[in-house]
Amino acid sequence: MAQLQRIAIAPSQIANGQITLTCGQQHYLYRVLRLQSGDRFIAMDGMGQWWLAQLKDTVAVIIQSLSVATELPTNITLIAALPKGNAFDEVVRCSTELGVTCIAPVLSDRTLLKPSPQKLQRWQRIAQEAAEQSERACIPTILPPATFNHAILNTTATHRYLCESRGNHPHLQNITPEISVPGEIAIAIGPEGGWTAAEIEFAIANGFQCVSLGKRILRAVTAPIVALSIVTAALESVAAN
Repeated sequence: MAQLQRIAIAPSQIANGQITLTCGQQHYLYRVLRLQSGDRFIAMDGMGQWWLAQLKDTVAVIIQSLSVATELPTNITLIAALPKGNAFDEVVRCSTELGVTCIAPVLSDRTLLKPSPQKLQRWQRIAQEAAEQSERACIPTILPPATFNHAILNTTATHRYLCESRGNHPHLQNITPEISVPGEIAIAIGPEGGWTAAEIEFAIANGFQCVSLGKRILRAVTAPIVALSIVTAALESVAAN
């Protein structure tokens, strides 16, 4: 099925073994992808369900349900301070490809970006496209931008890590054996300039452990990719064994 195109649909579009395609989806399938009536594609609801479907005018007929095993064995929430400009677009895209479950944009003390309401819609669209491209079964949830304290206080993860470039902290890779114990994971990545001392203190007081990503100072876009790569590699290694 890897050669078939994948599109995300809403569960409400399915009824009586058919998918009612939106005008946008029809345009994408027929005009952009150049598919014809009778061609097949994969529909995904973003919540773990895939179907093999066949185009038939303005609808698609469901042929069969598909089994997909591309998700990580545990949920990961990325708490990321918003970087400057449109850099968070790349954070959303790469994090989705790496398997994150939830992305929580944070307005930290050193955050310079003041996102517009349209930003959230843009990030959700990017996550959907990245999930389709990387053959994810689920599309990550992207929360509305919130303050650092709000994000920390609303974290329910068992394993909580705050990435900090300064100080003598254990490397994230050296504590990944902890994540073999069942439980959700939360990883917090700071903005340009890093977390403030007050933010670090607040996170530690609420169950976060400070960890390092190495001796070099990483960009706010690079750090989430590095942290998630370390964690997802450990999770998939445990799942394989």
